[in-house]
Amino acid sequence: MAEALSKSGSNRSSVRAVCLAVSGVNHPTDQQRILDWLRYSPRMSYLISYIQSSSLPYGNVLLLSLLSFKSPAVGNSTLVHNLNSTDSVVNETEGIDVRNEIRSESGRDAAVDYAEYADSENSLEKDGKSGQGLSDENSGEKSYSSSNVSSGKTGFVAQPLASPPVSGIINLKTDQSANPQISPLGKEAAETPQKAGDLVPLLNNLVNSTRSTTMIVDAFAKKKRLVPTTPISEMNRMLVQSRASSRAMRPRLSSIRDQELLHVKSQIENAPIVKSDRELYAPLYRNISMFKRSYELMETTFKVYIYSEGDKPVFHQPKLKGIYASEGWFMKLIEGSKQFVVTDPTKAHMFYLPFSALMLRSTLNVNSQKHKNLADVLKNYVNLIAGKYRFWNRTGGADHFLVACHDWAPQETIRYMGTCIRALCNANVARGFNLGKDVSSPVTMVRFADDPLRSLGGKPPSKRPFLTFFAGSMHGYVRPFLLQYWENKDPDMKIFGPLPSSEKLNYIQYMKRSKYCICARGYEVHTPRVVEAIFHECVPVIISDNYVPPFFNVLNWEAFSVFILEKDIPNLKKILLSIPKKKYLELQKRVKKVQKHFLWHKNPLKYDVFHMTLHSIWYNRVFQINAR
Repeated sequence: MAEALSKSGSNRSSVRAVCLAVSGVNHPTDQQRILDWLRYSPRMSYLISYIQSSSLPYGNVLLLSLLSFKSPAVGNSTLVHNLNSTDSVVNETEGIDVRNEIRSESGRDAAVDYAEYADSENSLEKDGKSGQGLSDENSGEKSYSSSNVSSGKTGFVAQPLASPPVSGIINLKTDQSANPQISPLGKEAAETPQKAGDLVPLLNNLVNSTRSTTMIVDAFAKKKRLVPTTPISEMNRMLVQSRASSRAMRPRLSSIRDQELLHVKSQIENAPIVKSDRELYAPLYRNISMFKRSYELMETTFKVYIYSEGDKPVFHQPKLKGIYASEGWFMKLIEGSKQFVVTDPTKAHMFYLPFSALMLRSTLNVNSQKHKNLADVLKNYVNLIAGKYRFWNRTGGADHFLVACHDWAPQETIRYMGTCIRALCNANVARGFNLGKDVSSPVTMVRFADDPLRSLGGKPPSKRPFLTFFAGSMHGYVRPFLLQYWENKDPDMKIFGPLPSSEKLNYIQYMKRSKYCICARGYEVHTPRVVEAIFHECVPVIISDNYVPPFFNVLNWEAFSVFILEKDIPNLKKILLSIPKKKYLELQKRVKKVQKHFLWHKNPLKYDVFHMTLHSIWYNRVFQINAR
């Protein structure tokens, strides 16, 4: 413990160890409760008081370490005032957030970005009262002009705003009037600062700490300077351009299957005009006529060969629960399909590489510095099938495909499987995702493999009292920025970090009762909140620059969702309020109609997520192939 304390000023893990030691618990569940408990400022102040009044060894070191996670964005005296005020402290600080510490490409991994989901089946829909509104409402804001929003026949895309530069936004001067609600204990500390004892000099040293609000804002600004932004309108243009110039390698020898696909391509391009359809709602699609004809031809024509090579658990072993369940469900359903799968590879139009990026990562148990080890496994697999079969070398892998949902999949597959059609959840157009070739696959958080549709649906628009909702761990650079502006600031904006246990509604209930659901990126561009919002009939608000949404090659996402650039987070409420009620009702109606495309079924149904994934792969391959 002494060693942990000695490191606690700079090592987050040591701080957690010390906190758990002080709490005197060692069961993992109890530890998690203690860590969650510490996040909220009143409870933090109780612990601070305990440390000050006791004779714990290295007490001052521990105190400084704990406070370093609650760095204030206000002056010294205001911080002392606020130590015991939930509303004022939580919305000015990032707070301790120790959930979901699995590592990703930059040292972390969003594998369990789901602490905001309740911990048991009891987190699912229950009857309950609405949560209390929060008090610190924004004031003096002018209404947001609808001229800042692009509205067409199909939907909304927020336009760039004339907002102040992201760096230097936060005022660090002491302003007691900014926090009018101070608890009695906070007032006592302010009126008699000598009672704070050793706390005051420690607080003085924390005002400019590295966890301050300015650091969050500066980190956001730095990230935006380094990463170019591709808005949804530009992605639309890139997709059209990709159709005009296929990058796929032409087969060395034309086959009967190639000729079949060329004939299919011609039929799709000359599809009969569809103005309305009993099963499909036209505004949801880029071209309903082409989609309908392509889907029909897929059902009657498309054949897939699945390589039997590869050992479990990396190959042929689907995982059906969790945040990466999409790749597992697709593997299970395609391997059981009699409609699409053939045992004779000469009759196949495409070849499936049946590996799980999740199982590859967990089986090899490597850290973020050893992506090459994972890529080498895939390299060996490609060498195996290329040596045993002639199909890979015939097209250079262009008629092969994979479905992978883990964060690391793009990096693992780009070198040795980059010529394949890759169906990826982590679809980042700025980091190698190839529009027109690759497929954006939905991130579907499946909690119950035996019933993936449990809790489906939501309240009607008239029973959705909250303008918007977000809850989640502080993964990445966008979410801390979101919370700096909107956590505890407005009763209509239910914006949280991990959802507090004190809330009367759980995560799912909030989604079912909110008009708009914020889908803010974490460490990577993808997030399960997009599909969750659709699942619970809440209009998705996608805040993730460069993210290619699922089935982008056929769906018109602007018809049923709202896209907001990350830099426009300060104007979030203005943008949402600028959408007329009539337009919101249309968006919500379309969300309900598109929902069937994002549902998993044990026995696949027409137009469900299995068929949509397979269709997107088929569609991209059809439009890649060229005559010799």
